[in-house]
Amino acid sequence: MFKRGMGKKNLVGLDIGSSSVKAVELNKKGNSLQLMSLGFENLLSDTIVDGQIMELNNVSNVITNIFNEHQIKTTRVAAAVSGHSVIVKNIVLPQMSEEELQESFSWHAEEHIPFDIADVNLDYQLTGKSSESLHVLMAACKSDKIANVKQAIQLAGKQPVVIDIDAFALQNCYEVNYHPQAGQVVALLNIGASTMNINILNGTRSVFARDASVGGSQYTSLLQKELGLSFEQAEGVKRGAPLPEGIEPRPIQPIIEAVSDTLALEVRKTMDFYRATAEQDSDGGIQKILLAGGGSKLPGLAEYLAKRFEIPVEVFDPFRQIEVDANKFDPDYMKEIVAEMAVAVGLALRGVEA
Repeated sequence: MFKRGMGKKNLVGLDIGSSSVKAVELNKKGNSLQLMSLGFENLLSDTIVDGQIMELNNVSNVITNIFNEHQIKTTRVAAAVSGHSVIVKNIVLPQMSEEELQESFSWHAEEHIPFDIADVNLDYQLTGKSSESLHVLMAACKSDKIANVKQAIQLAGKQPVVIDIDAFALQNCYEVNYHPQAGQVVALLNIGASTMNINILNGTRSVFARDASVGGSQYTSLLQKELGLSFEQAEGVKRGAPLPEGIEPRPIQPIIEAVSDTLALEVRKTMDFYRATAEQDSDGGIQKILLAGGGSKLPGLAEYLAKRFEIPVEVFDPFRQIEVDANKFDPDYMKEIVAEMAVAVGLALRGVEA
């Protein structure tokens, strides 16, 4: 159930975030990838709290609405998890056969997981080997978190065939769209409403991944608190709208930057972890940051991070190598939601790659 593998039949990539649900279906024609279906719908506040789906019926209704509205016939779904319940780690093990690794992996993984091993779903991928050791990428998630996501999908009458990890789906989307070369060290940041997924890649290899509890909703909350705004007003101001009438004029930038500082601190912490654990033969520094997720749409955030880290920061384009029919998908709408779709595209790719 907890896989990085590819399927042979189409899947709908379903990204169930804390503030919205995104769906993508792709098709492969020859060597070309084509966008078949795309859906996006916001969730009511507090439907998902700390990554846990509190209102299963609300989420399943939104999933049903998206499939009905966009006439998505495929019922097989790939979804993903992130947050505190997820552990992703590169570990080094003694040299052994594949059979021995398979048999003993849960025992080796136990010391790296802060949960009871009986309560987690576990997966791994061999990323490198030498005469003395194996380099293994380990992924673990609490079983009740996976069951929670599966239940919401099944309530909508869909079949969850892959449960992935947000950071890996993001990576999959990046590899297909950007064709990275070995030695290219890039940090992928997916800034959601309440969680930021960070995945540092050297070429196509994840060298460090973690989730941080910071996201777009923290900007909204602080604006509400500091300025006495409603949620809707704060969302508007966050995206560049003027202050509503009757609100005492004051500079917005210091409030925005207070949250951006927290966000940058988590990125810095991750970069420091990466540097401390990077292999000696690594090319070292991160050469570029790619920004995805709804939080990445904050005006000026890319420029702020570029200045803070003194490296180029670009907006991630999940459809860079995917054909999008402008007659079927409104280009203005695509431009508006493109930042949010990276994880859903990465999940949908599980169904079309050989």
